Amino acid sequence: MNKLETLKAGAALATMTLLAGPAAAEALFWSTQAKPVEETQAMREQVLAGFEGGVDYQGMDEGPWLTRIQAEMQAGSGTIAVLGGLHGDLSGLGEGLMDLSAIDTSVIGDAMLELGRLGTDQQLYVPWMQATYLMAANREALQYLPEGADLNALTYDQLIAWAAAVHEATGERRFGFPAGPQGLRHRFFQGFLLPAYTGSTVTEFRSEAAVEAWGVFAELWSHTTPASTNYSFMQEPLLTGDVWIAFDHVARLADAFNQRPDDFVAFPAPAGPEGRAYMPVLAGLAVMNTAPDAEQSMALVNYMLQPETQIATLRATNFFPVMPVDMPDDMPASVQAFAPAIATMTGASDALPALLPMGLGELGGQFSQIYTDTFEQIILAGRPVEATLDAQAEVLRALMVQANAPCWAPDEPSDGPCPVN
Repeated sequence: MNKLETLKAGAALATMTLLAGPAAAEALFWSTQAKPVEETQAMREQVLAGFEGGVDYQGMDEGPWLTRIQAEMQAGSGTIAVLGGLHGDLSGLGEGLMDLSAIDTSVIGDAMLELGRLGTDQQLYVPWMQATYLMAANREALQYLPEGADLNALTYDQLIAWAAAVHEATGERRFGFPAGPQGLRHRFFQGFLLPAYTGSTVTEFRSEAAVEAWGVFAELWSHTTPASTNYSFMQEPLLTGDVWIAFDHVARLADAFNQRPDDFVAFPAPAGPEGRAYMPVLAGLAVMNTAPDAEQSMALVNYMLQPETQIATLRATNFFPVMPVDMPDDMPASVQAFAPAIATMTGASDALPALLPMGLGELGGQFSQIYTDTFEQIILAGRPVEATLDAQAEVLRALMVQANAPCWAPDEPSDGPCPVN
C-alpha cells in the first residue's frame, strides 16, 4: 500500500468511527477506600473486571477525593460514575447525590439503610462493605450459657450471668476485655455499652441510663480477669485459655479462629434497653447528580451488591459484606466465623448503629480519652459513678464546643456542637 492509499484508508476508518459514535467510556469509581497499591490492584483485577464496559477504579485520600467532587458539583457536570467512601466521607454530600431507592437493597439490614438516607426520605448512599467488633467465646464456655439464652441474641444481663457461671464453675474470672494500653476499650463504651443503655454516645453521657450502664459494666468487671488491663489483642488470651469470653475488633480476634477454628465461636454484641448497639466501620456507594451516565452508574452499584462481588470485595479489602452470603470453603476460618455473626448483628431487628466519632479532626484522640478516663476512674479506681460522669461531661462539652462537631448517630442531628445534657 502506497502513501496515498494509506492516507485514504486512515480517513475511511476515522469516518466509520465518527459514524459509529463514541465508544462507551469506562465508569470512573472514585473512592476513599482500598487505597494501598495491592488493594487497588485487587479491586481492578478481582472485583471489577467482570463489569461490562469496564471500570476505572481510583482510590484517593480524602482531600483530593473531595476536591474533585466539589469541582464537578460546582461545574454542574462531571465524569465520576460512582463514589465510594465511609459514612463520614459521604454524609456532607447529601444535596449533590441521587436517590438510589430503585436499587434492590432488600437483603441489607434496615439500620444500615437508615444511615444511608442521611436524615432524608431518600437512599442517598447504599451500604457497600463493613468492619466492626464482635464477641468471641471458647466452646468450653457454651455449656454455662444461661437457660434459654440465644447466643446470637444475648442481653447484657445474660452476658453477665454467663460470665458469672463460668467464674463459679472454674473458679477463675474468664471474661476478657481489651483494657491494655493499646486496647480498643474506648470503642466498647462509645459504640456498644453506652448507646445500648442511653441511645446516645454524647448527649446522654451523664444521664440516669448512663449511670445504669456503668453499674452493669462494674458487675461484668467482677467476673473479668484482672489481666485484662494488660490485654490489647484478645486473640492471644483466647488462644492460651486464660480467657473464655471476649470482646474485640474482628482484626484482633482473627488469629485465634485461624489457628484453632474448631475451638471458638463468634457472636453479636449484647443488647441493652435501647437496642443492640454496635459500631460499624461502614463504607457506602453513592451517585452524584452530575454523573455522566446515570444508567451505567446504577448498574455499577447493583454489580457491587451482588453476593459474588461482595465476596470478591472481602478478599480484596478485608471488609465484610453488608448482607448474608454463602462463604466459599477456601476463605480463612476467621472470615467463615465472623461473616454470619456480623450479618446477624447488623441485620437484627433491634440493631442500633453507633458510628465512629465524626467532625472532631485532630481532637479525636482527646474525645476517646474521655471514655478511657471514665472507665479508669469508675471501674479501676472505684470512684462514685455520678460524680465522675458529671466531671467528665464538662470535659466532653468543652471538647465538642472546641471542635464545633455536630452530633452523629445514634444521637439526633444538631445544628451546632453536639450538646451534653
